[in-house]
Amino acid sequence: MFKFYAWFLASLIFVVFFGNYIYTVSPYELNPSLILHSPSFEHPFGTDRLGRDIFARILEGGQTSLIIGFLSASITSLIGLFIGINAGYFKGTVDKSITIVIDLFLTFPTFFLLLALVSYIDASIFVLVFVLSITGWMSMARLIRSESFAISNKPFIKILVLSKVSIYKIIFKYYAPLLAPIFLVSFTFGVGGAILGESALSFLGLGINPPQISWGSILSDGKDVMDIAWWISFFAGLFIFLVTFCLVQISDYLQSILNTKDRQVLT
Repeated sequence: MFKFYAWFLASLIFVVFFGNYIYTVSPYELNPSLILHSPSFEHPFGTDRLGRDIFARILEGGQTSLIIGFLSASITSLIGLFIGINAGYFKGTVDKSITIVIDLFLTFPTFFLLLALVSYIDASIFVLVFVLSITGWMSMARLIRSESFAISNKPFIKILVLSKVSIYKIIFKYYAPLLAPIFLVSFTFGVGGAILGESALSFLGLGINPPQISWGSILSDGKDVMDIAWWISFFAGLFIFLVTFCLVQISDYLQSILNTKDRQVLT
């Protein structure tokens, strides 16, 4: 099943980024004669309140949502990896200081922190990537920190430290491969979380600003006409669900592999 979800996710991403070369309808073209038309052969996902083609807007908006999701998850994972390794390797004062910072960030509900930040900044792709990154690194850092503690207690790491092997060599050559599975699991969860976070902000009107499009903004456009034009929000929500569901399934598979390896080590 892992291959199926991986291929399906790759297919969705391919369609979103390259589908507009085949389906050449403009996502911004207004057509007063096609306002709120239901799905048809001419417009597979129907049209919105301004006569714009929903399928074209899904493709265009998907690029924004996926870019935000993957970029913010990459930055979040790298920040968490760096902080977690430093806490687990150096321990002592460094670990206590990092733990205090992590706990301080965790005291604020993440979504309300997102709302507070975005409400004072004009949202754009890079602003949302920045905001989602600085509010989502804590879980990754805690996971890496706990695993780094376990790695630092392994005999071969202690021997390397006593032998005065370079810290950078120890971290990149020995820590990184052991932490890679956790990093990948956290990254896949992070992509889904970032896409959902961006969608929620855009749905509330605090995300991507027109003329830019995202799946969240399409959801927001359709909420006022849900009773007469269900297709506007439905297809945007469907794509969000499919991408995040595939990411969750891939994460579960990676986590099961990690747990199997852990059990083998213990036995």
